Amino acid sequence: RTAGAGGARGRRRNVAPARSASTCGHRTARLRREAGHAVDVRLDAVAEVEVRTESLDDRHMVCDFSDIKRKIKGWIDRELDHKMILHRDDPLIGPLRELGEPVYVSDENPTVEHVARLIFEKTRDHGFPVVRVTVWETPTSFATYQPGAAQG
Repeated sequence: RTAGAGGARGRRRNVAPARSASTCGHRTARLRREAGHAVDVRLDAVAEVEVRTESLDDRHMVCDFSDIKRKIKGWIDRELDHKMILHRDDPLIGPLRELGEPVYVSDENPTVEHVARLIFEKTRDHGFPVVRVTVWETPTSFATYQPGAAQG
């Protein structure tokens, strides 16, 4: 799926997760989102942020993962976690807010690809050398946002 502008691509895969020791990534947060009216459905998602640089910093690290966790996980916890993520034109926004339900309003279709892009942009805006963000919906389903990556 194409996600974003400027040639940025989003990928969605359903595969058994494979981990590589050479990947420099960090699981930043679990997102829990409730959906539905008559049924209680919870979506637990995990966000992975991959950072990369040409050289190590003065601490001999790409970056300190505790900084990513504090800044990015903190933003996720405040803005996305335990909230309904809805498009700005969704007619449920008003009624949910009237009921005091937490809502995150998005200008884009609130897909997992879009959530990966939001996390990528927030990570980049905080000055981290992010190259890719993957959001795992389940242990076998994920979407990755990586600007400039070929569509998979």
